[in-house]
This record gives sequence, C-alpha cells and structure tokens, in this order.
Amino acid sequence: MFQLIIRKINKWELRMILFSKKSVIVTFLIGFAMIFAVSCDRNQEVSDCGTISVAEMDWASAEMFANLDKVVLEKGFGCDVELVPGSTQPTTASMVSKGEPDVAPEMWANANRIELDKAVDEGKLHYGAMILSSYGEEGWWIPQYLADANPDIQTVEDALARPDLFPHPEGGDGALHTCPSGWNCQISTGNLFKAFEAESKGFRLVDPGSGAGLDGSIAEAYNKKQGWLGYYWAPTAILGKYPMKRLDFGVPFDADEWANCTSQDCADPKKNSWVLSEVFTYVTDRFKNQAGSGAMDYMEKRALPNTTVNEVLAWMADQQASGEDAALYFLKNYSEWHDWVDADTRKQIEAAI
Repeated sequence: MFQLIIRKINKWELRMILFSKKSVIVTFLIGFAMIFAVSCDRNQEVSDCGTISVAEMDWASAEMFANLDKVVLEKGFGCDVELVPGSTQPTTASMVSKGEPDVAPEMWANANRIELDKAVDEGKLHYGAMILSSYGEEGWWIPQYLADANPDIQTVEDALARPDLFPHPEGGDGALHTCPSGWNCQISTGNLFKAFEAESKGFRLVDPGSGAGLDGSIAEAYNKKQGWLGYYWAPTAILGKYPMKRLDFGVPFDADEWANCTSQDCADPKKNSWVLSEVFTYVTDRFKNQAGSGAMDYMEKRALPNTTVNEVLAWMADQQASGEDAALYFLKNYSEWHDWVDADTRKQIEAAI
C-alpha cells in the first residue's frame, strides 16, 4: 500500500515535471517564433530599400550630409546608395520632372520655393527634416577687418558707395563676387545687383566658377588684406576661419517680390533684403514608399545646428578631408545622430564604421 502511494506520487510528479518541461519548450518556441517574425519584418524592410540615389551637392556641408546619408542608409537600412553630382537648380528640376535623384539632403528651399511647394502638394516630393535646425545665413558680406577699419559701412548701399575698397581682380572697377553657375543665388545676386544699380556705381559682377573658387577669393583677400564684397552663406568652415560681416540690405524683406522676382528671372527687380534661409531635405515619392518607415523616419529626424556643422566643416577643411571622411568623423565623434535611429540600427552602424 505504501509502495503504491509512492508510485502514484512519483507518476504525478513525473507528469508535472514533463508538463513543466513542455511549457518551457512551448514558451521558448513561441518566443523564438516572435523574434524570428520581427527579424523577418525588419529584414523585409531592409531588403525592400533597394537602390537609392542621393544628390551630392557641390559645397562642403552638402557633401558631408550626402555621405552621412550614404553610410546610414547602407549600414543601417541595407540600401544600395549611389551618390550623384547635384546643384540647386538642376537637382530641383530633375527631382520634379523625373523623380530622381531620390534624396536631396541639403536643399536651400527658398531658391525654388514655388516649384518645390507645388511638387510637395502634388505628392511628387516630400519634406524631410529642416536639416539646418538654426536656419542658414545668406547675403552679401565683407571681411571683418575691413568692417572694423570702416565702421561707417553697415549696409549694401554703404559698400556700393566705395568701389575703391573692393578692387576687381582684373583691375579697374569695384567687384561684387557672385555665385557659380547653377546656384540659384547667382540669379538673386544678379537681380539685387541690378536693383541697387551697382554697375552705375562702379561695380562689376565676378563669377568665381565654382564653390572652391568663391572660397579661394575670400582666402586671397584675407591673405592680401584687401577688400572683398560678395555673396556667401553659413554654416561654413570659411566663415569660421575668415571672420566676415554680413551687410544689411537696408530695406524690409518683401516676400512677394522675393518669390516672384528676386529669386527668378525678372526684368525689373526691386531692392529687397535676403530671405531667411530654410534648408530642408527633400525625398521623392518613390523613396518614401520604397525605402521603409525606418529610413523615412531617419530623414525626418536628421537635423543639426550651425555650430555643430561649422565644427565638422572646420575639421574637414583643416584635414583636407573628403565628404566621406567628414561623415565618418561626425558619426564617431558626435552623439546627435543617436536619436535619429533606433537602438538596433545604431548598433549596426557603429559596428560597421
């Protein structure tokens, strides 16, 4: 009798043990299945990203951002990224008419506001983040040493009254340095040059030929301690290395005039101030639908203040580094980007770089 009870207890305990083990196994299998499903979903999102074209604009900060997007999209989201040459006007036209490239990381939106807004309204393009979170600065500048020596020069009119202070590189008239061809600021500067009657005041426009040429003209003026007047913008390494004073245009900003004339081909431009510069990322509808929610979320979060961008660009200039070098330097030495992606994606990127 005693042995029978023991045997029954042992069988009951055995069933409990077996049931317990089965529960653990079942729980494990369910958990594994859930992890596998999540992994499959993520892998599906990554594999769907496909080939993405990113415009690498022809100025330093845009080069850095384009290469940053290449690293993050490839290492974090499994995209195959192709960098393509870009510039404000042709890139805008191509994205609107052809749907390519897929991403314009640093588009100074005011240059083509009407065309870009129309494309967004039609669903052809979509906003990413305002990539320069503290806006961009554009306008006409003079060297700080010249401003200190001539405190009466505060406005564009003040500068245009002194062509003798801003010698033309070919001699003779005063010089106003404009933007390279393809940059919309060449149109705006040309219109304002005409509106302020600069030619009749002894000035000629100087086309630098490229962004590097524009930088070089400032560096040369500094080295010779000569006057320089022309278009520039921030954030840039140049303004960190060569302090400049931005001139007041001396008139209120007229949004209608800017949209319909100052920034467009215009027969009769009026005096105007430079618009406050909003700098956005734009993506095509194909990117938004194909790249996956994680990649689009990254595009909508990726933004930096001018102070950080200036630091990276200064390092880039000092090291004579490429846009790719600057992107990797940023990812390895700054933490702002940690909030742009989830923890798993961040680990993937950190492991890859």
